[in-house]
Amino acid sequence: MNGSDTTFFQSLIRSRLDEIATENQLGQAAQAVVQLDQQAVGRLSRMDALQNQAMAKAQQSRRDVNARRLTAALSRIDEDEYGYCEDCGEDIARKRLELDPAASKCISCASG
Repeated sequence: MNGSDTTFFQSLIRSRLDEIATENQLGQAAQAVVQLDQQAVGRLSRMDALQNQAMAKAQQSRRDVNARRLTAALSRIDEDEYGYCEDCGEDIARKRLELDPAASKCISCASG
């Protein structure tokens, strides 16, 4: 991987991390504690609110996993190991990295 590729993927990864940070800020309100005041909302509304809260927490968890994968990819760039499969050592296809810049395995190793 040459210097321009490295710069491109660093920029792409940082952009994705920024998107995740923005989504985290937007999703914080949905994760707030659900009020169980029976005078304010009915039983079904509370159930909906609890379900929405659970979905927001699950989305947060997925974003956290993606952020960790992207941060690990930045570390691999710093160590000149980015773009190589962690299992077999072969190059990871550029198109695969463009789709998922956090990919750490080639298609063969990922599917096998």
